[in-house]
Amino acid sequence: MKKALKIIGITLLITLALLIAIPFAFQGKIKDIVKQTINNNLNANVEFSDVSLSLIKSFPQAHVSVSDLVITNLEPFKDETFASIKDISFTMSIKEVFKTASEEPITINSIYIDEALLTLKTDKLGNNNYDITKEDTTSTPTTETTSSNFTFSIDDYQIKNSALTYIDDISKTLIHVSELNHEGHGTFSAETSELDTYSEANVSFTLDSANYLSSNPVKLDALIGLDLVNSKYTFKENKGYINDLPLEFQGYVQLVEAGQDIDITFENPGSDFKNFLAVIPKTYSKDIANVQTSGDFKVKGIIKGLSSDTTIPKLDISITSNNASFKYPDLPKSVENIVINTEIKNTTGNVDDTYIDIKTLNFKIDDDVFKSSATIKNITKNMLVNAYLDGTLNLANITKAYPIELDNTLTGILKAKLNTAFDMDAIETNAYTRIKNNGSASISNFVFSSEDIVNPFHISDANLTFNPETVSLTNFNAKTGGSDIQANGKISNLLGFLLSDNTLKGNFNVNSTTFKVSDFMTESETAPAENKTTSNAESLKIPAFLDCTINAYAKTVVYDNLNLKNVTGTLYIKDQQAKLENLKSSIFDGALAVSGAISTKEDTPSFSLNLGADGFDIAQSFKDLELLKSLAPIAKILQGKLNTNINLSGKLDKEFTPDLGTVSGDALAELLATRIGTDQSELMNKLEGSLSFIDFSKLDLNDLKTKLSFANGKVSVNPFGFKYQDIAITVSGSHSFDQTMSYSAIFNVPAKYLGSDINRLIGKINDTEVNKLTIPVTANIGGSFTSPTVKTDLTSGISNLTNQLIQIEKQKLLNQGQDKVKSLIGDVIGSNKTETDSAKTQQNNTIKDVLGGIIGDNKTSDTTKTTTTKTNTQETVKNVLSGLLSKKEKDTVK
Repeated sequence: MKKALKIIGITLLITLALLIAIPFAFQGKIKDIVKQTINNNLNANVEFSDVSLSLIKSFPQAHVSVSDLVITNLEPFKDETFASIKDISFTMSIKEVFKTASEEPITINSIYIDEALLTLKTDKLGNNNYDITKEDTTSTPTTETTSSNFTFSIDDYQIKNSALTYIDDISKTLIHVSELNHEGHGTFSAETSELDTYSEANVSFTLDSANYLSSNPVKLDALIGLDLVNSKYTFKENKGYINDLPLEFQGYVQLVEAGQDIDITFENPGSDFKNFLAVIPKTYSKDIANVQTSGDFKVKGIIKGLSSDTTIPKLDISITSNNASFKYPDLPKSVENIVINTEIKNTTGNVDDTYIDIKTLNFKIDDDVFKSSATIKNITKNMLVNAYLDGTLNLANITKAYPIELDNTLTGILKAKLNTAFDMDAIETNAYTRIKNNGSASISNFVFSSEDIVNPFHISDANLTFNPETVSLTNFNAKTGGSDIQANGKISNLLGFLLSDNTLKGNFNVNSTTFKVSDFMTESETAPAENKTTSNAESLKIPAFLDCTINAYAKTVVYDNLNLKNVTGTLYIKDQQAKLENLKSSIFDGALAVSGAISTKEDTPSFSLNLGADGFDIAQSFKDLELLKSLAPIAKILQGKLNTNINLSGKLDKEFTPDLGTVSGDALAELLATRIGTDQSELMNKLEGSLSFIDFSKLDLNDLKTKLSFANGKVSVNPFGFKYQDIAITVSGSHSFDQTMSYSAIFNVPAKYLGSDINRLIGKINDTEVNKLTIPVTANIGGSFTSPTVKTDLTSGISNLTNQLIQIEKQKLLNQGQDKVKSLIGDVIGSNKTETDSAKTQQNNTIKDVLGGIIGDNKTSDTTKTTTTKTNTQETVKNVLSGLLSKKEKDTVK
């Protein structure tokens, strides 16, 4: 017994070892067969990462798996992905593994596909990306065994976690099937058999920009009869679901040479109105098990005819309901008198003749009755629409009758009576003669609340009148917080905007008695994440579809701490740009004029601004207006009037705030009747401490003019001058928007302010030029406006005064010497006119000696004297100026 068990154990181990080892021996052969099959059958680029063989995974059958299969198209869809499959597996008899690629085909018993993504596409020229199979170019018939390396005898197959997209650019059709799971069990090798299938997926369907299904769940549990000889597939026992609406199918689909012959009928098995609620996605309809309903709901359809390149089956689909109602148990209101009568038909087989006829769609909530009807024809080409709407709807009753969860509460009464008839081509080309609009709509007591706004928005009344070319806003009255708005105007191309990609055009007049900007902003600077409409990295965008003009007038506009009076201006919005023109207002006891633009065409928004101020109160404006604070922070200590013109441009950050590092521009400023105020800054205190000879409270800055320029985050001030009594002052320099500064102020101080020592020194020089002497004293201003530094530079002042004194004294001596020489020469020449040449030579030598004595012969001694005098004078000047600035001796550059 032990020996028998030992033999059995050894046999099992050997068998297991063979099952593990054999795949390694045949794996290369399987890979060659796969490559040969692909090359023989497909016109496409095919790649896969691996082909594996296992004799254990599906024992007693062999299991072949192809991983990461990717098929990309050739021209005219070059490099577009046709299909990608994470894993495709086949099972077959183990004996099939031992066949070579040149032998008879390998027989496949099952196929399993996981995570397949398939794209079927037809371009505008009619090219199909799925036409990738190679044509048989052989001149003689071939048997199945030579035309393919595989044959199929499938018992079951499965597709899991897959998706399919169908795009037809000719008919503008888009079908997207996601979360596709499908499986089937049957025998495909028999002439007649049955295939038991189960399918589920989410389906989206769009035709010519109109969305008819949006990720609607679809299920089908069907037993299908297979007649492989005649290529006919017949529905037997089956039940399908669209959302939760059950449908049963009868009929067949048969493949014929021209296409597919289809004869299918379907209907929902019951007639309860709950079936209508079942069509609506569960996200919106919620649990309908306990909903009270009355009336019926029926869906019936016939699809019969040939589906080919030129025809579609004839259609006769009806959706009806009569005098129905429903009420959710937890809601106070019910929806009653529901009447639905809709048909989808095609009686010719020509796709262009398909039409939808909504004969009736009526309902009632409380006393509010809503009626509508519409026809839609020529669906695949120039769609023809004729619609009628007449009703009243209390918006507050929507959530009281139906379990819809609105993000924001709505109240108000909406009334409309409209009729419209148009074709889509007329909408897209603004052919207003083919657009027939008439009617009106109004809303009253509308209240909208949201986390995005601080206060509820209350529209007391608004009225619209519809005309073929325009929609007129005859009146609009609204309030929010402390703001009121009245408006009227016209909207052009509203249907083109709603139904196509056309621009929405408008022209409006907006008035307000009080407009508070804070009423239209969130309470916090950062909105909750769920309310954001842009990502953290994305800036706000001006809508590209807007093209409108807004003429505005507001008696008072309150922005932060600013109160603007009698504001007028025009705003133009077009091409993702908002352009402001001729904005005028009264503020800071003066007049404000603004024009500019904001553009969001690029990834980073940009702006340009021109601001004119006439007669601004300086202290108030530089205190309250951030722009002026940044340009000239020190100006807030001034009292008087300001005229200025400022030009700015730069980039905006994602919060629509100027990025100061990118701002560039210039400004011209003029000060009128201006002086230093009593409330001085730290900078002025430092200046007074360093320059004791100036009383800054008595500075006269009237008619001061200067030019500023700014770039790369820095404001540069061109040199400008003004006077304190008879002291001329010149200021220039720059500061950054972070308030760091680098300025110099040069004070040209007359000599008379320098004290008794300098005056005695000057008094020794008997010359009128000394009264014109000035000494430049430089104050270098650094640090920041809140923590400034002031350093006085006496070097140039000492040198300047010393040189002036020496030059005056030197010129005085030269003048005295010239006078003596002239007198002496005159005497000599006048008394010796008759002397001989030898006497003249002696005379010339005498003159030379005199001039040499005055100018030349004592050169060395004069130089020493001049140097000594200059040194003594310089020391005297230095001591006097140091005393003049002694209050800040530690800041003095000596």
